[in-house]
Amino acid sequence: MTRPSSTSDHVRAILALGLPLIGSHLAQMSLHVTDTVMLGWYGVTELASVVLGASIFFITFILGAGFAQAVMPMVAEALGRGDEAQVRRDTRMGLWLSIGFGAATYPVFWWSGALLLALRQDPEVAALAQDYLRVAGLGMIPALLVMVLKSTFSALGRTQIVLWATLAAVAVNAVLNWALIFGKWGAPELGVTGAALASVAAQTMSLLALALYAAVQPALCRFHLFQRFWRPDWPALARVFALGWPIGLTGLAEGSIFQAAALMMGWLGTVPLAAHGIALEITALAFMVHVGISNAATIRTGHADGAGDPRGLRDGARVAIGLSLAVCFVIVTLFLTVPQQIIALFLDLSQPESAEIIAFGTILLALAALFQVADAMQVMALGLLRGLRDTRVPMALATISYWLVGIPTSYLLAFPLGLGGPGLWLGLVIGLTLAGALLMIRFWLRAPRPPVHSGPNILGG
Repeated sequence: MTRPSSTSDHVRAILALGLPLIGSHLAQMSLHVTDTVMLGWYGVTELASVVLGASIFFITFILGAGFAQAVMPMVAEALGRGDEAQVRRDTRMGLWLSIGFGAATYPVFWWSGALLLALRQDPEVAALAQDYLRVAGLGMIPALLVMVLKSTFSALGRTQIVLWATLAAVAVNAVLNWALIFGKWGAPELGVTGAALASVAAQTMSLLALALYAAVQPALCRFHLFQRFWRPDWPALARVFALGWPIGLTGLAEGSIFQAAALMMGWLGTVPLAAHGIALEITALAFMVHVGISNAATIRTGHADGAGDPRGLRDGARVAIGLSLAVCFVIVTLFLTVPQQIIALFLDLSQPESAEIIAFGTILLALAALFQVADAMQVMALGLLRGLRDTRVPMALATISYWLVGIPTSYLLAFPLGLGGPGLWLGLVIGLTLAGALLMIRFWLRAPRPPVHSGPNILGG
């Protein structure tokens, strides 16, 4: 009989899976943080424009990334059956859907200025955001293709290459940002357009590195991931689409509440919007740690469920939740003790608006400390439920919590009740708390229970 896994076994297994994933998520997020930091040094109006532009890019990316995320469990299932041809088919159709999505959504970026003006944004900020998105939007397809390959590699146990490729992209992005935003080393000074060009170059480089690795690495080239790439596979495409759209809409429901808050923050002025963008970048970096642990929980839950090990499934879930709560304690401590020092990293302190941005951002980080546990629990519950292949009901619960409760509450507190920016974020706290509670209840009701063993039969029957 196999010995049940101890708590330390679960911790080691989750960390072994989760740490490379956390690193790759943080590295990916650092691409946007680099843009925010350097444009914060460049000018407040430029920073505000990229806050809006990156928000639109992000929510579009999250929706399209559902197809990429669907590839991971499909490839893992095919690999478990020993069907290497299906690994290639599912990956290829994930790449197809990503290319189609990126091409279909580019017009949104091209005409984003009119959209932002219709949403009552400052005309100068809207014009700069459109300049940024017309270039940055070209990076949507390579960014989504990277996500597909990342999902395939993770299912095949090859997460470290994703981490190293993303770290290299961060370095390329930082160097090109410095050259193209500020006009260093003989390059033209392009401001927000330079930041967009740097991001596209970094995403393209990351895609090329991962594709080359897939083609030449002995353990991967046997799958022939790009063989007959042009050939459609309608059954595989339909399966990836069916599994991917609820994942994409769930991510959109959560990610878009923060972007809706950014748009409403823009109604309050450039300084509140800049402070919101910085606070959002900081909280998003912290959130990536929870996402990595949640990804590991998805894999562990799926393995335990497939192996018919309900006790291991529930014990592993408790350990993953405990690890996420421990991270919450560290993050809350930082947000409440050194918020000014963290925010100052994103600004040129010689700018006259910097002190006001730091003061406003400090209030927002205090509110962010309130929703750390709720945010961690909702993404952990989503990861655990995904391991049970439960995606459609969680999508509905998330949408209700974020859009029928969170956003209306944010608007009510910020404007009719006059709480302004802090009211916007307090509404987010309420929406995230509801989502965390509903989704966690859903998981524990759905998680299989270990059998109840009765005592020995004293009658010997």
